[in-house]
Amino acid sequence: MTTPAARASWAAFVRRPRVRLGTLPTPLHPAPRLSEAVGVEIWLKRDDLTGLGLGGNKVRVLEFVLGDALQRGADTLITGGGPASNWVMLAALAARTRGLQPILVIYGEPAPLVGNLALAELAGAEIVFTGEEDRASVERGIDALAAQLRAQGRNPYLLGRGGATGVGALGYAAATLELVTQTREQNLTPSQLWLATGSCGTQAGLVAGQAWQHPGWAVHGVSVSRPVAECVARVATIAAETCALLEVAPWDSAPIVHSDAGDAEYGKRSAAADTAAELVARTEGVFLDPVFAAKGMAGLLAAAAAGQVSGPVIFLVTGGAPTLFTVG
Repeated sequence: MTTPAARASWAAFVRRPRVRLGTLPTPLHPAPRLSEAVGVEIWLKRDDLTGLGLGGNKVRVLEFVLGDALQRGADTLITGGGPASNWVMLAALAARTRGLQPILVIYGEPAPLVGNLALAELAGAEIVFTGEEDRASVERGIDALAAQLRAQGRNPYLLGRGGATGVGALGYAAATLELVTQTREQNLTPSQLWLATGSCGTQAGLVAGQAWQHPGWAVHGVSVSRPVAECVARVATIAAETCALLEVAPWDSAPIVHSDAGDAEYGKRSAAADTAAELVARTEGVFLDPVFAAKGMAGLLAAAAAGQVSGPVIFLVTGGAPTLFTVG
């Protein structure tokens, strides 16, 4: 029998506005040849197959942020990121499906549109370059555009890079519930769940999911873009925001974040990530994008080689197919 607190948190969850975008649940399946090569039992959670556009983890995030935007009467969605961002492309697609005009703020100088930006333009997004290489220029650009639109009587909804907010992280609190059901159906008791951590919203949602569902696994992020200490702080802050929305106490342990096993800067390939992606492709027929999921897998492989991983473990395949063709 559920407790009054559990019933209250469930009621808080179902009250949140949500737009159904994804083909859910996504598969959870064993990776036997990869497991044999690594020496640890690994299962793949295929969030590259979420259905909107070319799929990816951000679809779950967008279900809740778009629901919030529509509830607030927004007519425009303003967000941004880097030139290869999967987030901006999926945000543009999702906004268009609900009648919102997407405006994407991209750091750097104007350049020919390829990969994700070409797809976003195809979906009808307006694309604005900041002219600065500083990634923080995205947030400044978003704020400036929002002020202009409000002066014109528009009602924009603002989202920073990756949609990393307490509302957006609800998508991966919900994914935790999905995984609890799937692991029970398969009689699987994972000890760890690994993923790439960039803007930190996905890991924050999974940490909030721990507080909400107590699934029994530890969540391990691999930073692909920020110092580990910054990731730990961001994950904790966003997870606490999500827990407040779910009316549950925050997770009582510090988030676990590992450094990237490679040496490439954000948005660039690394030798370790390329090796990890090659291994997964050749053993399981699954492609990992070079700047997020492949770096997350590289971190898992490094930890396994150091004897720090006890199976079975789940690896979250976060998607990002367009960067397979555009990132060098």
